[in-house]
This record gives sequence, C-alpha cells and structure tokens, in this order.
Amino acid sequence: MFTGLIQGLGYLQPQGQQQILVKCGAVRFWDSLAVGDSVAVDGVCLTVETLMAQGFVVSVSPETVQRTTLAQRLHMHQAVNLEPALSVGDRLGGHFVTGHIDDVGVVQGVQQTDTSWELSFAVPDAIARYIVHKGSIAINGVSLTVADCNENGSYFKVAVIPHSFANTNLQALHPGDQVNIETDVLGKYVAKLLRLPGHESSTANLEITPEFLAIHGFS
Repeated sequence: MFTGLIQGLGYLQPQGQQQILVKCGAVRFWDSLAVGDSVAVDGVCLTVETLMAQGFVVSVSPETVQRTTLAQRLHMHQAVNLEPALSVGDRLGGHFVTGHIDDVGVVQGVQQTDTSWELSFAVPDAIARYIVHKGSIAINGVSLTVADCNENGSYFKVAVIPHSFANTNLQALHPGDQVNIETDVLGKYVAKLLRLPGHESSTANLEITPEFLAIHGFS
C-alpha cells in the first residue's frame, strides 16, 4: 500500500528478459530497501528482486507492460516517480494507493496559474465512472484531487502545487503524453457491490435522505 507522496525520481534500464533496473541515484529511501520490498514505480507496484550499486531490479509482466507507460519510460529514458511501500506507523498524507494501474490516460493540457499548475486529462470510458469531482486519483503514482470533471468522468482536471510539480515527473508532461491512472480503490468496491445480482434494481432509484441514513446506522 502507498500514499501517492513521491520520495524521489529514478530512471529505467533493461536488465535481462522482462527485468528492469530502476536506477535510484540519490533517492533517500533506497538505502533501507530489502529484497522482497514493494516500490511504486510511476505508480506501478513492483517487487525488489535484486539490490545493485545503482538501484534495484524488478520483473515486469506482460500485463503490466500492456496496461502502463513503463515501456515508454524505458525506451525514452524518461524519469519515473518512486515511492516505497508504507510501514506500520507511517503518516497517511495522500490517499490509499494500491499500485495497481487501471489504465492509461492522455494529457490534454498543462497550464501554469498564480498558485499552481493545472493539468487536464482524458481517460477511457471503462474507468471514467470512478472519477468524481473532489475525489482522489493517482497520476503516475502522485496523489491528487480531481478539481473538475465532465459528467461521466472521461475528462478531468487537477491542480498541482509547485512542490509536487517540481519534485515529480509531472513537470515533464506535455499535451499528448500518456500517464498511468489509478482511480480511488473505495469507488471501485462500491461500484462492484452495486452491480451484484439483486443490488442493481434495488439501488437504481435510491434516494439518500436523513431518514435513510438513520435507518442504516448513520446519525
């Protein structure tokens, strides 16, 4: 489990069949890594298999290559965001991020404002339903809040503060670039429950009222 608070940047280098060397450079958490630890690499949860002088080696499955931008980062030698897994007692400063990428989104615009950077994205309809106004989302592993979105969630905007922009690879994004998208895990579970047999018809016309909440234990 991760929080979406990036702790450094790295670069990818091929290291055998379906293996990648994640070069960490001066990333601080690297020294405390052990074989078997999980690290989010551009938002993708990967397992440390070998520790080396330059960083650590991970294996990448065909499914991961297909659903993420790691292959692009590898071939274009672009920086990736790095975050180690949470330890017991760590602060949860972002939101719960699993490292399981839902799909790839496309940058629509990058605009600097007086207080932040405004980034807009388009995502496939298959994951759009999980994107809601003021909801949480992870872009290349960075925990962000949806500032605005269209009705079905296929187009949305986020505001990135200068610190996050300067210390992640979001600073290198341009219109047309692809990014890894992980939607809020809570929304996915709620959506699954509403689609279960016997639930869909009973929730189709559901109205959330104070009386409904009181009956179900909310006060």
